[in-house]
Amino acid sequence: MAGLLVGTLDAVLDSTSKVAPFRILHQTPDSQVYWSIACGSSREEINEHWDWLEQNVMKTLSVFDSNEDITSFVQGKIRGLIAEEGKGSFVKEEDPEKFREGLMKFERCFGLPEQEKLVTYYSCSYWKGRVPCQGWLYLSTNFLSFYSFLLGAEVKLIISWDEISKLEKTSNVILTESIHVCSRGEDHYFSMFLHISETFLLMEQLANYAVRRLFDKETFENDLVLRDPLQITKRGLESRAHSEQFSAFFRLPKEETLKEVHECFLWVPFSHYSTHGKMCISENYICFASQDGSLCSVIIPLREVTGVDKADAANRGVSISTKGKTAFRFTEVRDFEQLVGRLRMKCSATSSPQHVVNTEVAASSASESPKDFDVGPSKMGQKDNSKTVGTEALMTVYHPQDAENLNSKMLKEKMKEQSWNILFVERGHGVSMFRTKKARDLVVRGIPEALRGELWLLFSGAVNDMASNPGYYTELVEKSLGTCTLATDEIERDLRRSLPEHPAFQSDTGISALRRVLTAYAYRNPQIGYCQAMNILTSVLLLYAKEEEAFWLLVAVCERMLPDYFNRRIIGALVDQAVFEELIRVHLPQLTDHMMDMTFFSSVSLSWFLTLFISVLPIESAVNVVDCFFYDGIKAILQLGLAVLEYNMEKLLMCKDDAEAVTVLNRFFDSVTNKDSPLPPAVQQGSNLSDTKSDHPKVDITDLIRESNERYGDIRYEDVESLRCRNRLYVIQALEATTKKNVLRVVSQDVKFSPSDLEELYELFKREHFLSCYWNVNSPVLQHHDASLPYLEQYRIDCQQFRVLCHLLSPWSQCANRDSLALWTFRLMDESSDGLINFKQFACILDIMYNGSFTDKLKLLFKLHIPPAFTEVESLSPSKGGDLSKEELIHFSQLSVSSIEDTLESDSLKSSPEKGKGKVDIQAYLKQWQDELLKKEENIKDLPRMNQSQFIQFSKTLYNLFHGDPEEELLYRAIAVVTSLLLKMEEAVRRLQSPTSPVKCPVAIMEVPAEIPREGQDEGSSGQTEGSRAQSLRGNHEWSFAFEQILASLLNEPAFLRFFEKPHDIKAKIESAKNLQLKARTRM
Repeated sequence: MAGLLVGTLDAVLDSTSKVAPFRILHQTPDSQVYWSIACGSSREEINEHWDWLEQNVMKTLSVFDSNEDITSFVQGKIRGLIAEEGKGSFVKEEDPEKFREGLMKFERCFGLPEQEKLVTYYSCSYWKGRVPCQGWLYLSTNFLSFYSFLLGAEVKLIISWDEISKLEKTSNVILTESIHVCSRGEDHYFSMFLHISETFLLMEQLANYAVRRLFDKETFENDLVLRDPLQITKRGLESRAHSEQFSAFFRLPKEETLKEVHECFLWVPFSHYSTHGKMCISENYICFASQDGSLCSVIIPLREVTGVDKADAANRGVSISTKGKTAFRFTEVRDFEQLVGRLRMKCSATSSPQHVVNTEVAASSASESPKDFDVGPSKMGQKDNSKTVGTEALMTVYHPQDAENLNSKMLKEKMKEQSWNILFVERGHGVSMFRTKKARDLVVRGIPEALRGELWLLFSGAVNDMASNPGYYTELVEKSLGTCTLATDEIERDLRRSLPEHPAFQSDTGISALRRVLTAYAYRNPQIGYCQAMNILTSVLLLYAKEEEAFWLLVAVCERMLPDYFNRRIIGALVDQAVFEELIRVHLPQLTDHMMDMTFFSSVSLSWFLTLFISVLPIESAVNVVDCFFYDGIKAILQLGLAVLEYNMEKLLMCKDDAEAVTVLNRFFDSVTNKDSPLPPAVQQGSNLSDTKSDHPKVDITDLIRESNERYGDIRYEDVESLRCRNRLYVIQALEATTKKNVLRVVSQDVKFSPSDLEELYELFKREHFLSCYWNVNSPVLQHHDASLPYLEQYRIDCQQFRVLCHLLSPWSQCANRDSLALWTFRLMDESSDGLINFKQFACILDIMYNGSFTDKLKLLFKLHIPPAFTEVESLSPSKGGDLSKEELIHFSQLSVSSIEDTLESDSLKSSPEKGKGKVDIQAYLKQWQDELLKKEENIKDLPRMNQSQFIQFSKTLYNLFHGDPEEELLYRAIAVVTSLLLKMEEAVRRLQSPTSPVKCPVAIMEVPAEIPREGQDEGSSGQTEGSRAQSLRGNHEWSFAFEQILASLLNEPAFLRFFEKPHDIKAKIESAKNLQLKARTRM
């Protein structure tokens, strides 16, 4: 069915993108579907295809019994031909000449700025209903674009990646496989013969890249590729995707880059057979994962390798020896001799002394760190033992095992340890052990208390981080203790809320260790700092792992295993909740049908994901869940969540509301026990509830975890990652919708725009914000964007962006000095003098221009011509007239023009809570909010007087505003009359005030403003006239005018009233701006 696209193989590989006029179609009888199996540009060419089909396909059709079999055969035959031809298409795509041709078409068709980088392009069909448009799909750093020109009909589509809320591969009755893109509520479908998986992967990467760069500042700041879109290439994206998948699957540091992949066989000594899989090599690791269902994987750090040799030339074997006296033998390795040479070079390069991790007992590494390490006097006044890095797991201190008096639970615990010891003998012990299904089975049963910390470190990959960073944690403790930030305040507040019932955290020993780990991590990663739930997780880690190990486990969880979980918006947790909802729809449809609102599952499961069930399960049961999490990742939490819901299915289906459902789940969690836990009864939380909840049947955590593996173990890691990528776009757009809703709710109270117009203005404002970020690596707007700020402050624009929007939307955009007006307007709004304005300021100014009264509009113009808004503007390029370059605009917008009000308000503005760095002063936020609520309406009598030069510029602005108006001549005469009147009034006042000092008042001064520019008079002569006026006026005493004088004078001129009270259509301006915004950015 993929053959439904109207240009097949020839069109796919043809750089002209013209659909061939001759086609051969295949139709199954009684079907309305036709699919193209050949096409040609001439009758002779299509006849050749027909002859080939007769000789190679039609003679075979007689052997088939049904029409469906014939269709399948023909379809498979054609696909096989395409696949064979497609082998060479990758080489063709790398052809510089062909790519240059595609780049020229891309630039010509869409007219995007030259900084927009084309990543790749494909031939495809864009579906409008049931009609496909054959054309070209262009994937660039910021846009998904499609162009088709067929039979005189042009189809052009430009979608920015940051507007996409859904991106998925889908199928329907017409198309067996297509790519579905949803943007701003509109659905778009693309289909193609070749490389649909490759195309989808690139689209997914580009969309997520844009989302992370533009919406998620915390993620991209330390990522060089994300910071510079000009570094993005198709090959780089593919390499990055493979490296991320590689490091995530094997739990390696994120910095590792996949260098080589070799299909081969690994000899498994304890099973006496070779398993087929892939050897993956990075800078510091050799990894292997089987592909035959045996679930066998191996991780070999190069720091552990002692030798690399050619094992068996006949079988192309490679033997790798490690410090643990284990030899790994790989066979059927392509180019094995060269591989041996490269690995030897890598090993010699990494043989420098490192923090040694014993492969037999990985947990011994922490004991090598200095004991009783004194980090110096504490500035926070903690006790002395808070300065010492702990070298023992808290469980060994508070619950030492009594080897002499073993009860039944302790005997079971010893049997578990013996099972693991047998596994270690067979499969190795330490970081390079064979990881097989047997290991997972033992994890499901629960890791023994004595081995828990060691195996957590091993399965999470934290052992590699610790080995690569010797002494790092103790240095962090020394640097971080005594610091005072918002994070440390929150940590201090939550320290005694972390497992308060456990003896380890009722003493200063446990509290101090928890403080050190959390403070050190907040110091290491200020983007995350501290987030609630980190204290609960870290306290459990400290029970079973030494302090330095607990720190590296926390690093592994926050930065690799649960990405973006612990930032301010907990995006990662929301994404996994969306994944969980999808899995519920698939595996528990009856529950989905019963629940009216799926958000119930999100609200109830948030703590499950953030704390790995630690906050809802008794501690002795929760640690078993953590065991599975460190082995299987988030997949284990998803499986357990599904098992919990299925176990309570009947009760949940009987619930009438969400509150009743929450009660059912809480009672279930209270009934979960761990009958094999060796913890003392005083510590166990489940045992304390046995009497009060005796009517509820007990559920053993081991049985629950085993059942979750049996029922939902077929959920693959790859599927989870795919769902994560897909739902990340949805979650980000949902958060953005919430931001928009709150901003519009606040702004709508202060403006008269309709809700729909205000929403359109917000979209234009936000789009302009992003347009400045697309092509500027060091965009100040992007640097200031922070989702943790109040809603109104999340998106702001600078003076250059405001000028673009002002030209597109302002009813005064035809004014000759429109750049100066935009500059002064921006300076008026930029009360904080940080060079940025928010949407509320932008909307309020536009509201005055469109919906304000005559007085409001005149007052706005008056304020634009006095400080702090007004500044003398002279373009460095006189040939441009009144237009300003971007550099000039930024320069003038940052000039400081002091005024009395500025001086009075400077201190309060500088102390604005969101502008400073470090701690956020909540009291300052509340005071600022209170001041805004109590801010009285500005009285026109409070406005300062306008001096002589400012009044001249004010008059020039009025002249420019009226240019082109039907009543232009009448308005010019009115300006002359008003100006002359104001000058006479001011002269009379000055004579009355100073009768002894005669003031020279030439008639020319009063009559000059009465000179009216005639039709045909050029702008240059008008400018000279204004200049002569300024010079003549400056030669005399300074004049000044109050706003009341100007208002009273202008009210006497009906032409002025008609001009400023004339309605303007904001809807037409918005529609025009939507079409021209991108072009305006291109021109700029």
